[in-house]
Amino acid sequence: MQFIGELFVAFFSIYLAATSVLADSIESLLPGHEETSISLQRIGSTYESIPNILIENASYQVGNTIESNQSTLAPATPTEALVNIYCTYTTDEYTRTTTGTGFFIDEDGIVLTNAHVAQFLLLETIEGATDCILRTGDPAVPTYEVDLLYISPAWIQKHAELIDATQPRGTGERDYALLYVTAGLNTKPMPRHFPTLRIDTQLLPIQAIGESVTAAGYPAETLLKSDGAEAQLYPREVTTDIAELMTFGSNYADLMTISGSAIGEQGSSGGPVLNKNGDVIGLISTRGDDHLYGEGSLRALTLSYVDRTMQEETGFTLERYLGGNLPYRSQLFKETLGPFLKRMLERELRN
Repeated sequence: MQFIGELFVAFFSIYLAATSVLADSIESLLPGHEETSISLQRIGSTYESIPNILIENASYQVGNTIESNQSTLAPATPTEALVNIYCTYTTDEYTRTTTGTGFFIDEDGIVLTNAHVAQFLLLETIEGATDCILRTGDPAVPTYEVDLLYISPAWIQKHAELIDATQPRGTGERDYALLYVTAGLNTKPMPRHFPTLRIDTQLLPIQAIGESVTAAGYPAETLLKSDGAEAQLYPREVTTDIAELMTFGSNYADLMTISGSAIGEQGSSGGPVLNKNGDVIGLISTRGDDHLYGEGSLRALTLSYVDRTMQEETGFTLERYLGGNLPYRSQLFKETLGPFLKRMLERELRN
């Protein structure tokens, strides 16, 4: 009996060790585990509440259940898919121009960019005040007319006062928007398919720190200082690495810092960050800390963050917005939320 008891104790000890290893293995496969197992740099969220206008609007919800399109095209190169978003805002006192970057994520002409770049499209209904176009090429030349498909209402509500800031500030939280091409400029024919980048909305693991990435944009700061508003802008593509991952409190990697590079200046906002597979995993939003990560460091929202928070605001994933009847989707957004957002921006411009 003593032998049997000792044998049982030995067997039970082995069983506990095995189940402990198995539990660790299962835990490592749970969603988000890799992102929370090591502490991420925490940036406190500034959003206490999120507007629920789109979630609660029945017409908007029904209208956006239409099927989205899945691209079958081979992905373009980063610079092929880049666009320069160029807006001119005119008042009785002055004319202001803004420039930013975006990139095609759907062959029907959908562009992903920052809210702080796209916000001027909300003012295009004010006759003579605002004109936004897409420029493409090397150097960038006027190419397409563009309209607003979606812009984060939470961002506009929080940052409406930044519309007339020469250098917008912020952490990048919820700073995203979707545009779509409506026509070619100067009777230029529209392409059958636009050069498109694949997007990857999977959670970014903490192990991504140190990985090599590609970033692209239309950097403008240096050229604008030397040549003024008429400066010719050129697409740039660089190889850099992920230097830091941060969270706004979700405990997922919401934001990344990429090490300093030649595109790290004003104008590159809205550009893509791509992984080694050529998939977009980040949306450039703000500058990084040059002291820590080198001159020209940038911060970029992760595509998993954009996808997750867009679903919070609308009930639909980023992928659901791709393709379909774009003019109809755009009209739904404008009718549902456009007047509310436009009033906030107009109030700021009058102050």
